[in-house]
Amino acid sequence: MAPAFKVAACHVAPVYLNAAETTKRCISLINEAADNGAHLVVFPETYIPAFPFWSSVLSPADSHGFFIKMAKESVYADGDELTAVSTVAKERNVYVSLGVSEKVRYSSATLFNSNFIFGPAGDVLVHHRKLQATFFERLTWSMGDGNGLKVIECAPSGAEGPRAKIGALVCGENTNPLARYTLIAQGEQFHISTWPAKWPTKPITSPDSAESTNGTYKDPTQGEFDNVVLNRTRCASQCVEGKCFGVLCAGFMSTEMIDTLLSMTPASGKEVMKLTMENSAQAETLFLGPSGAPIPAYTIDSKTGERDEVGVLRHQQGILYADMDMDATIEGKQFHDVVGGYQRFDVFDLKVNTARRQPVNFVSADGG
Repeated sequence: MAPAFKVAACHVAPVYLNAAETTKRCISLINEAADNGAHLVVFPETYIPAFPFWSSVLSPADSHGFFIKMAKESVYADGDELTAVSTVAKERNVYVSLGVSEKVRYSSATLFNSNFIFGPAGDVLVHHRKLQATFFERLTWSMGDGNGLKVIECAPSGAEGPRAKIGALVCGENTNPLARYTLIAQGEQFHISTWPAKWPTKPITSPDSAESTNGTYKDPTQGEFDNVVLNRTRCASQCVEGKCFGVLCAGFMSTEMIDTLLSMTPASGKEVMKLTMENSAQAETLFLGPSGAPIPAYTIDSKTGERDEVGVLRHQQGILYADMDMDATIEGKQFHDVVGGYQRFDVFDLKVNTARRQPVNFVSADGG
């Protein structure tokens, strides 16, 4: 049996729309996970500084203040916040996967939904920008590119320690079969999927419309958008097709986050904001195996060190851990190796543009 690869998934809330304070919380969680022997620490989608929940409830005309705050609190790839995360990754000799709202030097308001993977040397191994913002997210984030569709090999303890080839996609990208295949085709053994705490598809206007048997709200005309079932299905698809392990790492909606949202919401929208944030379904964090089924996972008490085999985190914050043997990703490829023996290269031909998109390319008079 190969050495176990230990992953820590942080099912946690940020200090909403506060990059500096959320970075401090992020560093504290990395240290806690490293103390508990994690090789890789995973954070939710745009953990620093926020996910734009307001766009699911308010009209664009009512959310200018939110966007301005989001732009100011978003972080640069080479800024202080990510430098601090890089430093602690190096100090603790761990890999870190972190979702951020990224801003750029060439614009005061161009933002990307980005995911960074840091190595134990503190270097950025993957800088991925979400290919396409989904639904109301397009009011905040620009389209990304293929530059971050990379699988890297983690070797946290050198040649004798555990090894795992990891890749990551953000939220709705896990519905994109070509993006998922691109990672499988690079030998992905552990798939990171990151998610917001909630993803309302319409405002909740009364408590009566908020409850159903599985905790999501009812829409009598179009059914229910259940981010618990859908998120698990999308990550499970990657695990089954790639014969890999996977993590769903979702954010947590805290009462403090709701208070911050309400403090910035115009009076006319406060009630519907409160109802929607309180009653839409909270996403879950869990680990899946190469068959697509949940695998054992646990929390560790920070004071006593005791393990609690909870399996899933949903309605409480915490760090969820799982230990995985990457040799378990081999057997299933006897049956269906979608990038090998179960592929038809004479029929299908996928090309991926990995160039980083830039707003302008300058050419000098001499062609340089």
